[in-house]
Amino acid sequence: MFACCGRGKDALNALFADPSVFADLKELHAGLAIPIDVLSPDRAELIHRLNDAGLPAVAVIGLPGDQGYYVNANHAPQTQLWFAEFEKWSKQNNLHWDAIALDIEPDFREFHWPKWRLAWTLLRRAFDAERVRGSRQAYAALIHEMQAHGYRVQTVQFIFLADERKVHSTVLERLFGLVDVRGDEEVLMSYSSFNHKAGGAVVWSYGQDTQALAIGITLGSGDSALDAKYGPLSWEEFSRDTIVASHFSRQVGIFNLEGCVRQGFLPRLKTMDWNQGVEIPAAATSRMFRFRVVVQGILWTASHLFYFAAALLIAPVWLLRRRIRRKRLSMNVQ
Repeated sequence: MFACCGRGKDALNALFADPSVFADLKELHAGLAIPIDVLSPDRAELIHRLNDAGLPAVAVIGLPGDQGYYVNANHAPQTQLWFAEFEKWSKQNNLHWDAIALDIEPDFREFHWPKWRLAWTLLRRAFDAERVRGSRQAYAALIHEMQAHGYRVQTVQFIFLADERKVHSTVLERLFGLVDVRGDEEVLMSYSSFNHKAGGAVVWSYGQDTQALAIGITLGSGDSALDAKYGPLSWEEFSRDTIVASHFSRQVGIFNLEGCVRQGFLPRLKTMDWNQGVEIPAAATSRMFRFRVVVQGILWTASHLFYFAAALLIAPVWLLRRRIRRKRLSMNVQ
């Protein structure tokens, strides 16, 4: 399942100008996960092409305009309203969907605020457990509504949510607006392009904690400094991650189609041996294990900071009262 088509009408037309792209997708029995932040005629036309070719289409619900695109704890009411508009648009255009996906990520615009405002926001959220409960309930209700309309629902999550669950923490939900909610299938974004040295160990480690995996990233950012450190996957890395992910996932998500087309991955995928062995160095798996232990330790500690702070406050008071009591007892004896 290739994610694609998030760069407007011109990019969409350029991507499919070569008829071999659609032919390759059909031969691969692949589908497209398409962002629905715009309910436009060109998007409807693309879905019709997929429907006519018998290829699966997944609607990735993204908020329009200046609302921040990503679904998160800040945007539950807006997501509900946007789904109603999407449902109306789909019926009007007679579009057929294999599933709906909720891409749950932070509103990254918040991290460009002045430092004092960001610090105050994070501090306020750190103690706002009600926000976590409310957003979970709101999205669970929305997922139930989507399913009642006949849709299969996927939730796309950061990999660190798997670590948070292991230590029974809600730190990431409270601070960054993630929502620990599930539909019919959960997809973890195991993008090894953010850590090329870890290689397939990222996919291998997190694949054991989810129902499905998405790998990537295959397209450069356009920033030479950023791409030098977090550049797109090479064919060797991409094929390795795809094969590893296939051991855990019924369906492998790939971010994204544009990068695969640009690097010529589609023709090579058609002839790839899915049964070939993949070597993941023991050193890499050990580093990933230690990394996750550290992440989980940080999340556990952060989730118990209130109790540590309370203990630090209570302990001196208790010691002082005990000292005063002993002093009084000694005076009474005298």
